Amino acid sequence: MVFAVVLLLMAGPRPAGVAGAVDVSALPWVNAALNSVTMLVLVAGFAAIKTGRVALHRALMTSALGLSALFLASYTTYHLFVVGHAEYVGAFRAGYLFILVTHILLAIVILPLALHTWVRGFTGAITSHRRIAPVTLALWLYVAATGVLIVVLAHS
Repeated sequence: MVFAVVLLLMAGPRPAGVAGAVDVSALPWVNAALNSVTMLVLVAGFAAIKTGRVALHRALMTSALGLSALFLASYTTYHLFVVGHAEYVGAFRAGYLFILVTHILLAIVILPLALHTWVRGFTGAITSHRRIAPVTLALWLYVAATGVLIVVLAHS
């Protein structure tokens, strides 16, 4: 559902007067900052659980979900007011497109996977949580890191 909304915002029609009505040019950099902080929080959450600090791990992973929610709100706001997307014009176009495509595909997967992993941890389904958490962490870190890289490449 979230993917459909984002796709509609990027490619669909806008109500009259919305496109360009608000200067949102700083939001890609806000999104990159949110992704950067999310990466730090995810790594800190991983370190917390590895050292047995379960309460800290829970708080950090909940914070990572909150940061991702803020990112999604900022991202959809940006695409509500901007028609189209930034084009990368650098020398590494094939590499950029590979990163972009894998980022988009994994971003579609990570939201439900992260929520599922979080719910498993908070409801006490620890065996299931431990089984899926490493994959969730790796994909979430990849999506956050490539999100920053895409902004840097496309908006520099």
